[in-house]
Amino acid sequence: MHFRRLRVRLETERHLIVGTLQLPSEGYRSRLTDFLNSHDSDFLPVTDARLFANGKDGAEERHEYLAVSVRHVVLGVELEDLGTFDAAGEPPSEPLFTTSTPPPQVT
Repeated sequence: MHFRRLRVRLETERHLIVGTLQLPSEGYRSRLTDFLNSHDSDFLPVTDARLFANGKDGAEERHEYLAVSVRHVVLGVELEDLGTFDAAGEPPSEPLFTTSTPPPQVT
């Protein structure tokens, strides 16, 4: 199974979180909105996270891992697509998607 790593910015009433989410590379839940909606009562695993307290200048914490309650997220923004990886953390050896052949032209 391949996963897509996505750098995101998540905001709650009390915190701003910038970190990395791991989403499926294709299909349902491969978009941030679908991923958030499918975890409505769960926690999101955010890695390589920077945590800022709202209303406090310069207060930043760095964490390798955070569990963020989805029901507290009020804003989610995709910042950067970090690429697709397999379960071992390696990029795929072959392209995941192939381009389709165009239909034959009718003359």
